[in-house]
Amino acid sequence: MSETQKPLAGLRVVELGSLIAGPFCSRILGEFGGEVVKVEPPDGGDPLRKWRKLYEGTSLWWYVQARNKKSVTANLKHPDGRDFVRRLIAGADILVENFRPGVLEKLGLGWEQLQVDNPGLVMVRLSGFGQSGPYKDQPGFGAVGESMGGLRYVTGFPDRPPVRTGISIGDSIAALWGAIGALLALRHREVNGGPGQVVDVALYEAVFAMMESLVPEADVFGFVRERTGNIMPGITPSNTHTTRDGKHVTIGANGDAIFRRLMLAMDRPDLADDPGLADNAGRDARRDEIYGLIDAWCAARDEAEILALLEQAAVPSSRVYSVLDMFADPQFIARQMFQSATLPDGKTFRVPGIVPKLSATPGACGDIGPALGAHTDAILGELGYDPARIAAMRADGAI
Repeated sequence: MSETQKPLAGLRVVELGSLIAGPFCSRILGEFGGEVVKVEPPDGGDPLRKWRKLYEGTSLWWYVQARNKKSVTANLKHPDGRDFVRRLIAGADILVENFRPGVLEKLGLGWEQLQVDNPGLVMVRLSGFGQSGPYKDQPGFGAVGESMGGLRYVTGFPDRPPVRTGISIGDSIAALWGAIGALLALRHREVNGGPGQVVDVALYEAVFAMMESLVPEADVFGFVRERTGNIMPGITPSNTHTTRDGKHVTIGANGDAIFRRLMLAMDRPDLADDPGLADNAGRDARRDEIYGLIDAWCAARDEAEILALLEQAAVPSSRVYSVLDMFADPQFIARQMFQSATLPDGKTFRVPGIVPKLSATPGACGDIGPALGAHTDAILGELGYDPARIAAMRADGAI
């Protein structure tokens, strides 16, 4: 597919971000055609380049998080580096940044300064606590946002301390809200003729916005949702069960007709026809009894047998997938959720496919994350810097 067929083709996105939230936000925009120019410090670049598993010295995560991006280096502590970045942003449609509030203002790159050069700019600002309020100057990573936003409090088992979800979900949720906000602001600019604006995403608010009925239940009933492990209180049965061969199967049979089919699959017609279990309220009142029966049924069978019986009975269920399960799964394969990319030494490897699936203008994985500063000279040249000036800036530590 040509770049002009992608929905964000023609948009220039400047990324002043590192690690997870900001870079993931701009990654989404790049996958759908935005030209993303990532600005990195010349002394090592984004720390994500060295996070988790390294291949020949570079993080595999980096290659995915920075795909479809161009890398330029700029020392924001150097006046020429700041001037380069300001000129770059002056021609951009979107700026994505995740500095602590106030840092860019001190560098002369805050909203008040940038909108003078570029009144139509959409500035996506991702931070721990947002650009206002008494906590705005405090540092805040995703773990803090997950804790303050309510997610950690309800995650885990009631007799144990709260746990994390296994990934940096707070940062990723914030990135999604940032991308949504950028597109909303672009529509206002391009369809309604409005000016550019700031999209202010706080990590704790991004998580808080996902917390379902937490607020009204507390306000109306004084009910505080607590940790409940794998069950869904008030919605029964929905749980994860351990099989005879030590695997884990999730079964969601909380619909009335589905519960009946589950009981028949378990050879329990008495429970299938029990009027006291015909609706969710009755089932939830006997939650422990029901879960005990399903636990015992699963413990007496291997995973494959259980999944086959439940598929035949049209009961929603799944093994708890590891990444190796995903590699072999026909649904993942049919939906192209793994695509092939090539590392700098020529080795091919799998990367995640694109979400969401657009029928007419789909996104693409494109190039993997670039080498540090690989596009600096080209972008400077576009902005009118001649080779001698570029060489002098590099020698002086500005780029």
